Amino acid sequence: MTAASNRWAPEARTRDIAERLTRWPSVTGTKDEADFADRLVGLLREIPYFQENPDDIAVIDSHLVANGTAMAKNVVALVRGTGRKTMAMAGHFDVVSIENYHDLQHLAFSPAELCDALIVDLSSRSDLTAKEELALRDLQSGDFIPGRGLLDMKSGDAAGIAFLEHFSQQVDRSGNVVLFLTPDEERNSCGMRSLRNALPELVRRWDIDIVGGVNLDASSDYENGEIGRAIFHGSIGKIMPFAMVVGQPTHVGYPFDGISAHVMSAEIMQAIEGNTDLSDHARSVSAPPPVCLECRDLRENYEVTTPENVWMAFNWLIQGKSASDALTEFAEIVKTAANRALERLFDRATRHASANGEPAPMAYRPLDVIPYARLVEMARKVGGDAAIARINAVEDEYRHSNNPLLRSRMLVLAAMAEARLQAPAIITGNASLHYPAVHLDTDRKLDRDFIDAIHAARRVIEARHDTKIIDRGYFGGISDMSFFGKCPESDESKLIAENTPVGELVDHPVADALEYPVVNIGPWGREYHQRLERLHAPYCYRVLPDFLAEIAQKLLG
Repeated sequence: MTAASNRWAPEARTRDIAERLTRWPSVTGTKDEADFADRLVGLLREIPYFQENPDDIAVIDSHLVANGTAMAKNVVALVRGTGRKTMAMAGHFDVVSIENYHDLQHLAFSPAELCDALIVDLSSRSDLTAKEELALRDLQSGDFIPGRGLLDMKSGDAAGIAFLEHFSQQVDRSGNVVLFLTPDEERNSCGMRSLRNALPELVRRWDIDIVGGVNLDASSDYENGEIGRAIFHGSIGKIMPFAMVVGQPTHVGYPFDGISAHVMSAEIMQAIEGNTDLSDHARSVSAPPPVCLECRDLRENYEVTTPENVWMAFNWLIQGKSASDALTEFAEIVKTAANRALERLFDRATRHASANGEPAPMAYRPLDVIPYARLVEMARKVGGDAAIARINAVEDEYRHSNNPLLRSRMLVLAAMAEARLQAPAIITGNASLHYPAVHLDTDRKLDRDFIDAIHAARRVIEARHDTKIIDRGYFGGISDMSFFGKCPESDESKLIAENTPVGELVDHPVADALEYPVVNIGPWGREYHQRLERLHAPYCYRVLPDFLAEIAQKLLG
């Protein structure tokens, strides 16, 4: 690239692309999401470089959406310069539902019209909360723009496209720049995972070498953007451990003749929910503690009998520890808590019997905590291949459900029935896609060179735009970064896979998947996924594309 980038004014072009992308609906799982790739390709082909080099756009199948009727696709766009060194950028184009816009759903994808409507709505009310008062001031300022998906993350996509176009206009380009635009980030990252698996063949065909990647996702900041204008050196990881608590039902008039699953589940909840001792700590940053996403008694009808099964699933964010270690720790916590509940229950049964002159109660069976993988083997031992076939039939029955917790729960119940499980017991496993935590490793030269180039670019941009951009540790939102340039360890993947009931939630990276350093540098705004979701436009439209250009110049030049 040349010094011409110093005179680049990207604001108008980036804004135009962002608003066009936002006006095209693409809610996750819908046909609109499937159709979006063709619209993206049409937009990219307006750029003269791609008219002259049509083979430098690739469209890669991802997964079926709209109840299996349409194929969502990835779009990859490459602008070539000299040599093989390549900087990658990545963004997703699916967005969450518009239902929380309520009466303004018809304007959810129209930023200007939605802004006017929200200002009218907020101005007409006298009972605004502090957050709503801030939103009104933001929207009236003109610096913040609402719209479903504009913040998360079509504005980041637009910054990437605007820079890609600018890079294509430089006469003496050094290196190459490639942009990945993917579906499904909001659900299971099917887009990025399918792209990752297709990428080794694509880079061989294109004869390029990716030396660093920039994820363009947005961050949140309720102040002046000081922490929103950021370089994230990594992204937080996630597992969703579950516990199926198996009790022994009894009539409520004879509570100590059985074991209520609620007694054990309540103790487990106390041990885990919001427990900061379980927050994963790495690189001087503590992740949020685990929280329960679902806890339910599985009876459907009323009866005066204690519940047999309670299902619990927890969101556990991880940074330093491995997913397999977290799953093992979860099982140990669950076992300790449930045994504590059983000891208390037995003590109360003993005191109740003594007070009423009744015989002492019989001791409960020892509690067994069973990983899902062992439960399946128990089912096979009892019922052979026919039992496994019946479990697989349940998975097929719920295949089109968008609820991974429901699908996991039904498979666990099916396996329990086939294994003829005895109470008390607890089945543990993982009920979601495992998102590995990722972070730059400055012990590796490729990572050091990448972050050095970014910091050199930052100094130029801070001076040019009279701003400040900070370094931060882990991007706080679950994101495609977990699969963008990084693969989990095979041993850990095997343990997680064996204990994840739903096969589609098991990641299967190809053996030759590429690895390269990745950071997140994107827009900032407020109220992710909410009715008042809004983008801080000046930073995204003026500074961000210019920052990307400087990074490419320092990294590739």
